[in-house]
Amino acid sequence: MSATLRAGARRALPVVPATFALGVSFGVLAGPVIGGVAAVVMSAIVFAGGAQFAAVAVLAGGGGAFAATGAGLLMNARFLPMGFGFAPAFRGRRLWRAVQGQAIVDAGLVLARKDDGTYDRKLLFGSTAFQGVGWVSGTALGVLVGNTLPDPDVFGIDAIFPAFYIALLGGELRGTRARIAALLAVGIVLAGASVLPPGVPVIAASAVALIGLIPERERDEASEPEKEKATK
Repeated sequence: MSATLRAGARRALPVVPATFALGVSFGVLAGPVIGGVAAVVMSAIVFAGGAQFAAVAVLAGGGGAFAATGAGLLMNARFLPMGFGFAPAFRGRRLWRAVQGQAIVDAGLVLARKDDGTYDRKLLFGSTAFQGVGWVSGTALGVLVGNTLPDPDVFGIDAIFPAFYIALLGGELRGTRARIAALLAVGIVLAGASVLPPGVPVIAASAVALIGLIPERERDEASEPEKEKATK
């Protein structure tokens, strides 16, 4: 294993406990709905907490597989702008680059970021692999002990998702353009939540977030013409 992969795994250490706890919650909730084996397999293949919770919620409410898949796709719409951001870091042919893109997870926005604002694919692979172990093992534990646990919301596990995303967001609001994109995305979600079908505001917010991927001009570069004028 390369040093960069190990560094990615180390960066994921603070995130893995929350990932594991969410996995336990998913296993507890999904086991009675789709079966224990299916829940663990779903976590191993899909590895997208929001999409998995949404799909299981639809199935638990009596919806079919098509509706559950649609709910999961809507929840995963946020990965579109993430894919644009990570694309320059991937190597190889298109198909292989698409395969590498399966490692993109929410925490990767922070864990795989380099000092210059770009992303390192090996940091992403190392951090995602470690989180994946926590997610799948947590799901398995939730399935095994699900019948012995009360409602997982009693332990406040439902608060982990908002806290997790707020923590990620805080590290991303360094630039003016990123702040504008975040405010616009939040405004669209809040405005659309009461009038649009579930999931549509998320897609709209993801589209707006694309402006946050445009790199901002460094202050030093922007001030170079002024420096040249001052020296003349």
